[in-house]
Amino acid sequence: MDHSSRIAAQSDPRPAGSPQAGSTDAIDREAIKAHFIAERGYWRPWTEALLAHNPAFLQRYADYAGHPARTGPLSERMVELVYVALDSSATHLFPTGLQVHMTYALQAGATPAEIFDVLHLVTLQGVDAVYQSVEVLAEEAGWAATGVGRVCPTRSDADGVIDRARLLVPGREQAIAWLHAVDPSYLAALLDFVEHGRPAAQGLTPSDRAIVETALHSCFSGQNPTALRSVIRHALSLGVTDRELLQAIQLGAHLSVHGAALGAGTYAGMASADDTHPA
Repeated sequence: MDHSSRIAAQSDPRPAGSPQAGSTDAIDREAIKAHFIAERGYWRPWTEALLAHNPAFLQRYADYAGHPARTGPLSERMVELVYVALDSSATHLFPTGLQVHMTYALQAGATPAEIFDVLHLVTLQGVDAVYQSVEVLAEEAGWAATGVGRVCPTRSDADGVIDRARLLVPGREQAIAWLHAVDPSYLAALLDFVEHGRPAAQGLTPSDRAIVETALHSCFSGQNPTALRSVIRHALSLGVTDRELLQAIQLGAHLSVHGAALGAGTYAGMASADDTHPA
């Protein structure tokens, strides 16, 4: 079954003959395997180990993980671009999944410029830690009271830098003002990267970028509630729907299966070694 068929919705995605929840019937492992591949689009040694030792996990995980991609309003292309962002993020770095989802994204119509635009957003994910930390530093160091940098963050923006920053990184005004006050050359270099570090060719739309950023900042591997609130507010102002944002949020949760993948694969390797070298 191709990837488009995998995403297509069915009223009951379970294949005929697969056991229902709580069933005491004999487990049809081949049906579970086929269902998993149809929903998730891959089969790996760790899934083989789970099929042998906990087949119910695979069947219910396929339903759970496949649900957001199969039922939400985002296009298949957008779903795969979100997965590209999550698997390539410095908070996750999962090359196997990245290759799978990058392939699917290109098959679904994503352009190279869109792929590299996603990677630009992945790189910018870490900058929000600077924004938030600068605000903490300013508060604890008493910058407002001491007039640090001989500049108040409410000063007139004669050079237009703060206005430019509001357009490029909406929702981070206070941190931008402090950076402008204490290290304007850093802020200028940062804004240049935000604005001009994207591919020269047409990449993601502003709405698409906001959806990807929502996924990055909501995922458990790099959850950032402060940045998430800012990017959701910005996304809604662009006309992105709450259902689209919900789907982007849901797509990140099941990345935690990579822990099960590691454990199942490790167990299978140990079992294989025991069979090869019996006591």
